[in-house]
Amino acid sequence: MSTASGPNGLDGAAIDGGLYTEVTDFAHRTHWLNGPVAVYTTYGIALFGALLLAGWWLARRGNARTMAAALITPVAVVIAYLANDSIKSVFQESRPCRALPHDFLIEACPQANDYAFPSNHTTVAFAVAAGLLLVNRRLAALAIPAAMLMAASRVYVGAHYPHDVLVGAVVGTVVGFTVVAIASRLAAPAVSRLRNGPVRTLLLAA
Repeated sequence: MSTASGPNGLDGAAIDGGLYTEVTDFAHRTHWLNGPVAVYTTYGIALFGALLLAGWWLARRGNARTMAAALITPVAVVIAYLANDSIKSVFQESRPCRALPHDFLIEACPQANDYAFPSNHTTVAFAVAAGLLLVNRRLAALAIPAAMLMAASRVYVGAHYPHDVLVGAVVGTVVGFTVVAIASRLAAPAVSRLRNGPVRTLLLAA
């Protein structure tokens, strides 16, 4: 008999286990797509790192608050990740591969104490996208669909239930946007001063 949750954990299979099975059945029927999705779900997080670097580079031509937002967004991503991880430790939802062991699986089933709810990958992706909304809208327009694809990939490979990625998206968006919006306003005067100092070339385009 499978264990659907930790000792006092959330029973994810009872929430949307049926929808999870439909997605993994779809993955089973689309073997041609398994490889590309597996690569993206594993290494796609590097794309969001590249978008953060691009945000900083383009912010050099913007005002001090835009540059502050570019510098704070990575910090906001870390805060979102830590917040998400705290939620994981509270709900202790076992991975669907343990609750529904006969469903098709692409990504290896992690250790029992690696909980599913919410999705860390999704949280990080959406935190980056939310922060970039305050840095550069064109980059955000790339990051948002990339974050949605990351969320979908986590269910496709069997790592998460749909509600895991949905809540992860909410956590990443709310924390990412709120932290960047507040902190960039507070940090803008400091960035203005630094633009006249020895790190000027890192913060302001020639």
